[in-house]
Amino acid sequence: MELGISGKIALITGADSGIGWETARVLLEEGATVILNDKYPDKLTQAVEKLGHVKNVFSYPGDITNIKDLKTIHQKIAEEVGKIDILVQSSGITGAQGLFHELDDEGWTNTIEVDLLGPVRLVKEFLPDLRTGGWGRLVFLASEDAVQPYDDEIPYCCAKAGILALSKGLSRTYAREGLLVNSVSPAFIETPMTDSMMEKRSEELSVSKDEAIQSFLDQKRPYLELKRRGQTEEVAAVIAFLCSDKASFVNGSNYRVDAGSVATI
Repeated sequence: MELGISGKIALITGADSGIGWETARVLLEEGATVILNDKYPDKLTQAVEKLGHVKNVFSYPGDITNIKDLKTIHQKIAEEVGKIDILVQSSGITGAQGLFHELDDEGWTNTIEVDLLGPVRLVKEFLPDLRTGGWGRLVFLASEDAVQPYDDEIPYCCAKAGILALSKGLSRTYAREGLLVNSVSPAFIETPMTDSMMEKRSEELSVSKDEAIQSFLDQKRPYLELKRRGQTEEVAAVIAFLCSDKASFVNGSNYRVDAGSVATI
């Protein structure tokens, strides 16, 4: 399918692995210039190498929670690449885990700082780019947790619910300028984040990683009907659509890529 984004410039955060990296790969295949961002320079270099050293790939390390980092990244992009047309906010952490009475203030603060305030600061920095030219796309990575909270990761759930509200609010503010804003909510995708979760579960239960995954699906995600972890390309395909001309009448939506994991309609 021709997505109509050839020649567009896309910035993807959290792009050193997982959904962010796969999104960069898909947009690159569609003819976009892609800019990868993540915190760790070495991992970012490896991510670029994995894409094949093509000429329209750039990378700029930095922490999206740090306003100084964001301004530096923006200035370098403006000088070396140009004005961005597409922003995909994919970076984030699982954050503080445990039952509510077990969590301290630091756990809450760190999770909200990375998963909600980081995206807020990122968008504030790059919004002027997206508002010019009469065409722009902004896609947030939320989560099933935003609408179906789990008792052992409430800070993450609250942050992702905030992302949905942020996305919807922005969609109402800027659509008439040509900037369309949407979110994507995956569930239990095979990424380094869920790998780490399942390795920890495997150790705690003294079972294999595969057994840990299956027990997690049975006990924690009973409505995930396909009974497997999703693949990054299955999420990236939806993100790419929302970044495209094909989504020209989609605004303020949240697309669930969750195999039915969210139980409500």
